[in-house]
Amino acid sequence: MIIAIDGPAGAGKSTVARMLADQLSMGYLDTGAMYRAVALLALTHGVDCEDQAALVAGLAAHTLDFHPRPGGIVITMDGREVDQQIRSTEVTAHVSLVAAHPEIREIITGAQRRVLGGGSWVCDGRDIGTTVCPSAELKVFLSASARERARRRCVELNAAGVAANIDEVRAAIEQRDHLDITRNASPLRAADDARHLDTSDQPINEVVATIAGWAREVGV
Repeated sequence: MIIAIDGPAGAGKSTVARMLADQLSMGYLDTGAMYRAVALLALTHGVDCEDQAALVAGLAAHTLDFHPRPGGIVITMDGREVDQQIRSTEVTAHVSLVAAHPEIREIITGAQRRVLGGGSWVCDGRDIGTTVCPSAELKVFLSASARERARRRCVELNAAGVAANIDEVRAAIEQRDHLDITRNASPLRAADDARHLDTSDQPINEVVATIAGWAREVGV
């Protein structure tokens, strides 16, 4: 059983997917974290995130591993766990550049499918229901207004001790939306059979409850 949750940055995908996976006793795969790992590798080793050939060479020269574990995966770079480092603001600023490259998407999509090939998973990203796992039993497309997504991101940054201006954060989110929607390789879009849910004014528990109800409808 696969539940695919897609949507733009800040729509609540990761939080919802984690809570849903826990509630339904399924694994959780944050596919965006895998692209973040590639961005971290590039930034760590001085690779141009806009140079596809250099990124592919960087992946060949270093080792990124994605290890399934109860409730999710562990990401390592050259044997070192990097789950915290991939959440930095610098990685966030570069991940859409990395994810736009067709060869990188092909490599990471293969890794995602290998993880999803065993067991039951809730996974979130931008092309899960359209490209990575089009046969998913349940597909959900989450959305929220740009301002609400910026507000949420500011709350996260402030909680981490990072000062944030909501207008600047919103501009960055809208730029990321543009990159994700207009890229040639697996652009952000809802699958034709996805169920749509706007999270702008909904408490997270209600969003999870709604999707859990849909999951029961399809036989979880």
